[in-house]
Amino acid sequence: MKKVTMILAIIVVILALIILTINLYVKETTKKQIINNSDYTKLENIDCIIVLGAGIWGDKPSPMLEDRLLEGINLYNNNVSNKIIMSGDHGREEYDEVNIMKNYAIEKGVPSENIFMDHAGFSTYESIYRAKEIFKAKKVVIVTQKYHLYRALYIANQLGLEAYGVGSDPRKYVGATYRELREILARDKDFIKCIFKPEPTYLGETIPVSSNGNATNDK
Repeated sequence: MKKVTMILAIIVVILALIILTINLYVKETTKKQIINNSDYTKLENIDCIIVLGAGIWGDKPSPMLEDRLLEGINLYNNNVSNKIIMSGDHGREEYDEVNIMKNYAIEKGVPSENIFMDHAGFSTYESIYRAKEIFKAKKVVIVTQKYHLYRALYIANQLGLEAYGVGSDPRKYVGATYRELREILARDKDFIKCIFKPEPTYLGETIPVSSNGNATNDK
């Protein structure tokens, strides 16, 4: 019995070390790609700004999503790129992140034709994969909270995109500790996924981000 307990304990320790090592690797290999406001001017020839979805409350963006949108719009207004991809979950008619995201940006003055909607951005991996394969982006700036940026940038690197990240963390969020802990496992999951590079749930016809964003409108 003692031997079994000891073997199980060793297995648990080894698994924990693997999980933490991968987590650290993902963070360390991407942290230099995270840029600050003062570094905006150093970016050139950015194909698009990718704003990742983060949930909606009725017909409004959640606080986390609103902060991502505001940062994405700020980048747009600072001429980092003149195209934005709003990537989120629109897998059901009654749940539509991307139209809410696009409408929010339009209300802030961004022209509709410069905003693309990725209706099938069901996960971070799928959002980045589709940005490359559907929207034909090659050089991007990803906007999300900093804890999430490491994973998004790692995925972009593994899929062959030149990517930079801008964090949108102007306030503290409820459940931040839980999300940080969950993100460790998410980084491990996407690390493995990037080895095999499966196709996302949906692909479809290409809509180059150099074209008109109204091509993605569904209303």
